[in-house]
Amino acid sequence: MNLHELNGEARAGHVDEVNLIGIEGGDYLLEARVNGRPHPLADNRGERLRVRSVEHARQLLQPVPLLSMNLIHWSVQDEMCGMGNHPEEDLKMPISPRSAW
Repeated sequence: MNLHELNGEARAGHVDEVNLIGIEGGDYLLEARVNGRPHPLADNRGERLRVRSVEHARQLLQPVPLLSMNLIHWSVQDEMCGMGNHPEEDLKMPISPRSAW
């Protein structure tokens, strides 16, 4: 799904949420949940849309009417020494789709 398709789905009311997923190396992935199914966002060449920050994501998504946006960081407990057996829980924080600046 690209930004144009996301805009159409959002205007039709099909987008449940958009997730900004933090990945190793400081990049982020954008994922739209449409009717409960994940759709990674791609650029015009069909490659993964590269997002550098929360503010960069907000700029890209400015024309899209969003109701819900979340910042997600995967659990790091499986990589930590001495943590024992703990249930893995991803961190999911609601964030404003519009900048506070």
